[in-house]
Amino acid sequence: MAREGGDSFDETGRGVVMHDDGEGLRLGGWCWAKVEVPGSRNQKNTSVPTNWPVLGMLPRILQNSHRIHDFVTEILSELGGTFEFKGPWFCNMDMLVTCDPTNIHHIFSRNFSNYPKGPEFRKIFEILGDGIFNADFELWELHRRTTLSFMAHVKFYSLLETAAWHKVETGLLPVLDHFSEQGVDVDLQDIFQRFTFDSICKLVLDYDSRSLSIDLPYIPSEKAFNDVIEALLHRHVLPESIWKLQNWLRIGKERKLIEAWKAFDEFIYPIIDLSEGEGKDGFNLLKSFRKAYEVNNVSCLGDSRDFLRDTALSLMFAGRDTTSTCLTWLFWLLAANPSVEMTIRDEIETELHLKKDKKWRFFNVEESHKLIYLHGALCESLRLFPPVALEHKAPIRPDILPSGNYLHQNSRVIVSFYSTGRMETVWGNNCLEFKPERWISPRGGIKHEPSYKFPAFNAGPRTCLGKEMAFIQMKMVAATIMYHYNIELVEGHAVSPRDSIILQAKHGFRVRLSKRTV
Repeated sequence: MAREGGDSFDETGRGVVMHDDGEGLRLGGWCWAKVEVPGSRNQKNTSVPTNWPVLGMLPRILQNSHRIHDFVTEILSELGGTFEFKGPWFCNMDMLVTCDPTNIHHIFSRNFSNYPKGPEFRKIFEILGDGIFNADFELWELHRRTTLSFMAHVKFYSLLETAAWHKVETGLLPVLDHFSEQGVDVDLQDIFQRFTFDSICKLVLDYDSRSLSIDLPYIPSEKAFNDVIEALLHRHVLPESIWKLQNWLRIGKERKLIEAWKAFDEFIYPIIDLSEGEGKDGFNLLKSFRKAYEVNNVSCLGDSRDFLRDTALSLMFAGRDTTSTCLTWLFWLLAANPSVEMTIRDEIETELHLKKDKKWRFFNVEESHKLIYLHGALCESLRLFPPVALEHKAPIRPDILPSGNYLHQNSRVIVSFYSTGRMETVWGNNCLEFKPERWISPRGGIKHEPSYKFPAFNAGPRTCLGKEMAFIQMKMVAATIMYHYNIELVEGHAVSPRDSIILQAKHGFRVRLSKRTV
């Protein structure tokens, strides 16, 4: 934080070396004069960073790295949705940051072929190898085609229902009952992460890790995701030379990334080897991609074992963190909006015909579509806290965005999905309010919003293939918990977004549970 006079302090109150005295940036005894850039302002209350000689705008970014998503949102709101960041000299960190829906539509849909993930993205996300998140062109088509074929199979939704309800019955309810009976608080975010990890492992690998059990076992590969997402954000903020040096020295967040990489390999490779000996029978994504690898002659593919590891890890990354993050913020928002919670409970009991028998029952995919107000609440959670906070793009040819910004070939573009959901120009002056009603049409159905306005599941051809699956699973979990338990926030426990690629709650989401009397 800052005090009058411009001196900067860290969160402990200790002074830091860097400060701005109004004349320039001082580091020790040196002072750099300010350099004006288009769109910057001289007023001290501006959020727009100053562009310093040599250092660029990096000092202000580092000062606000503990609240980077909100800081970027403030800048974009002040500048109309698009911001040109200037990095330190010779660090190749210049980039364009945008949350403008017209730019999102242009990049992700209208001019999609000009915006592959690009080489910079692959460097940052190298841990995902040749998985769908890193893939472009022919390889991306293979991933998309294989995944769509799997999800279109007649067995898919039956498998999804069976796997989800089995995990609810054998994992979720026993664990929550245990904490409710003991009267101790529980990290609900951790519970959701374990649930989705077990579920996605079953769908992708046909393997149940049983991380969601009463003793809450420590499984390195399940916890490794938390270290990865924080390290990946730092790779966006730090110069490439710095994070590569940290990786070489095995220090800082890069050390945790290396350890996470090892944990993933030790978990996934043995399952791949075991499945190879079981033949081609069975229905799971791993077997589908093994067959796709064998029948498609894709020149960029390497060893099949590595390809299957990269594929599985990317799908696990999507399945574990995105769904669990949405559920975490949903229940945090409901705790602050009890009237919304009451409306959802009434909908669950009415639409699932639970009021008469007063007895819980599992519901199928078709019945989940009747839970419209719950759907709206989930969309609001996704709008305010999109699990994937930002996307990284690079044009292969020069381009001019609808906002008027010129992009050179291979220049870096960061699209802030977090900021898009918090722009008054996009969602109105009540954009920070939790209002499930904004997702319900006048006829009482679900209101559709274009993906470039609501990019929680990405946008254009790269829209998440598991979107429908995610809503079904989230409704199953949310409805089960809301029907069975009252949730009380733990007093004094601060909940805020984590500074990472995935918008988890920074310190978890600790609550106390009590059984409801129905």
